[in-house]
Amino acid sequence: MQSINPFTGQIIQEYPEYSPAEVEEIILKVDRAYQSWKQTSFEQRAVCLKNLQAKLLEKKEELAAIIVSEMGKIKREALGEVEKCALVCGFYADNAESFLKNEPIKTEASESYISYQPIGTILAVMPWNFPFWQVFRFLAPALMAGNTGVLKHASNVSGCALAIEQLVQDAGFPDNVFRTLLIGSKSVKTVIENPLIKAVTLTGSTLAGRSVASVAGSVLKKSVLELGGSDPYLILEDADIETAARLCVTSRLLNAGQSCIGAKRFIIIDSVYDQFKTEFVRLMSQATFGDPLDPQTTVGPLARTDLRDELHQQVEKSRQLGATVLLGGSIPEGEAPFYPPTVLENVVPGMPAYHEELFGPVAVLFRVNSEDEAIRIANDTVFGLGAGIFTADIEKGKLLAEKGLEAGCVFVNDFVKSDPRLPFGGIRESGYGRELSAIGIREFMNVKTVVVK
Repeated sequence: MQSINPFTGQIIQEYPEYSPAEVEEIILKVDRAYQSWKQTSFEQRAVCLKNLQAKLLEKKEELAAIIVSEMGKIKREALGEVEKCALVCGFYADNAESFLKNEPIKTEASESYISYQPIGTILAVMPWNFPFWQVFRFLAPALMAGNTGVLKHASNVSGCALAIEQLVQDAGFPDNVFRTLLIGSKSVKTVIENPLIKAVTLTGSTLAGRSVASVAGSVLKKSVLELGGSDPYLILEDADIETAARLCVTSRLLNAGQSCIGAKRFIIIDSVYDQFKTEFVRLMSQATFGDPLDPQTTVGPLARTDLRDELHQQVEKSRQLGATVLLGGSIPEGEAPFYPPTVLENVVPGMPAYHEELFGPVAVLFRVNSEDEAIRIANDTVFGLGAGIFTADIEKGKLLAEKGLEAGCVFVNDFVKSDPRLPFGGIRESGYGRELSAIGIREFMNVKTVVVK
């Protein structure tokens, strides 16, 4: 297993994969830790999580540097990612007890209520694109709930995985409450099937989600999946075009476009299409790609060369089938896997850019004649993670968000982003279950009914 700096191409470090015996021993230790951790009070757990929050902020420069070197995120965004991890720790330290308190239910019994109890060790299978945040949005609620966790991180961010394990230890959590497993994807099935693993959460591709869900289902273990997305953004005729274009470009270029909730398809009413296109292309063209440590860089390299090549193939095939490239669309010279901000139009069904997730800085523009047509195209996808609407008519925006767009998250006059206070997740091939908020912390709990006569 290797960590390779995508900007320099240099090997950062090589990691020996854990043997099956080592993995079993770690899981056994984590289960033993669970037996005592589940007995601790919310107050005790909160002290540890607050310590973890402080450690993240104390070491944010060091941690951000690991993110930058392993997957190419620009430094400003890497620092923001670490700070967001600290935020989610503080949120659950402050709120977990109230989220999980007993809920009285009136029945004929003298007393009846819902009690939320932890279930054990949870396996987290996490991706490389937000190598700290994806882990912490699972880790913080899981540990505060009294569960324990093991992490199978993406192989190219093993340094991040081990850094997170060390942070948990340094924060004063009991030994083995949270451990990293340095294993490849082929070993995940065996881990899920281990009887000491009680559930699994995965953030990743739809293909990976199907695989994990299949294995978890075969052994009757719960899974929560946050998968891909091809998020549509509707630009209505009364939208503030300059603001809409700016926010849409920000979303599309965040993390070099490697975001499941990044804005990807822009569906614009005909009367404002040309105005939006001009402003959108202008702003996309101003992006500067280069060294992710350079403060002037706004778009870093993609995480791996194979990912860049796959993205380019999607663009090229769409072009060959009739799509128009308004900006970008060609691989720049150099060894680093950069891909320029790219804008396509005249995209129709049958093209990769219409049906597939474009995991990089590539945007697709659609011209439509009505809101009904905009909704139809927005929902004409196998995905259903996030969506956006830009309009001056807030009531109309809310109605379309609630009744029109088929997605787990819809934002009006802003781009989609996760927030610890709000549930996060998708529908259809974007997965199932929710993370964050009170709903997220309850996903891996025994929702226990207690009745007293």
